[in-house]
Amino acid sequence: MSPIDQKFIAHVFDTPDAFQTLTESDRTRLQVEVGKTIEALDRGELSVVVKSGSADKPEFTVQTFTKKAILLYFRLQKMEVIENGPFRFVDKIPLKKWNGTEGVRVVPHALVREGAFIESGAILMPSYVNIGARVGSGTMVDTWATVGSCAYIGKNVHLSGGVGIGGVLEPVQASPVIVEDNVFVGSRAILVEGVHIEEGAVIGAGVTITGSTKIIDVTGAKPLVMKGRVPKNSVVIPGTTQKEFPSGTFGVPCALIIGQRKESTNLKTSLTDALRDFDIAT
Repeated sequence: MSPIDQKFIAHVFDTPDAFQTLTESDRTRLQVEVGKTIEALDRGELSVVVKSGSADKPEFTVQTFTKKAILLYFRLQKMEVIENGPFRFVDKIPLKKWNGTEGVRVVPHALVREGAFIESGAILMPSYVNIGARVGSGTMVDTWATVGSCAYIGKNVHLSGGVGIGGVLEPVQASPVIVEDNVFVGSRAILVEGVHIEEGAVIGAGVTITGSTKIIDVTGAKPLVMKGRVPKNSVVIPGTTQKEFPSGTFGVPCALIIGQRKESTNLKTSLTDALRDFDIAT
């Protein structure tokens, strides 16, 4: 396959009215370049979020042209009936078709949109993974969990039942949700707006973290407040913090860091022990 013309994709996306004024030949060219991008994302040859750096200090960057290609793909595609066994859907984006050689366990009714990559060794319970997302080896996406568009889920992660990982397609410069390796996310937890969960963190059941949610480390003599990022190996539970409003003082949701994972909880099968150490539901 020839290299993807990233500049052409960016030009059409960034130039006002360029999409509406495409010639027939340029529209065909765009379909080819966008199609190659989606196929490369689907095979894992490309990733919206790219991990680099060292094991001790990983770095994550966003390839914005992939987001632009996905957004153009939505505009290029037409609604059609999609057959999936006895089921029928009406959508623009096809579902990934499994052939059994991918090394992924796919339990009915796990649905993955074309353009998402699921690495060999992952397990998908009845769940949903959107276009542009990446799920690493050894990760379980548990029952009714959702992985939003362009989200990066590392290796040996457990997304428990009903977990919601938000999608971040726009703005194209914004980082999607990033969940690093060996993270445990408890039932019904919600991670959205590009939050970053560092390696080994344990997110308790029902925790909601948005880009503006206060994440408060309460393990020291004074609370340490941060936003948008949960540090490595942190154990996090839902909490509330007081906020002044015109009509009075009320408690608003926050996330509390109450400790650090122990070395004894490094194995995925014992991650729930990190929560039990602090008497937290999983």
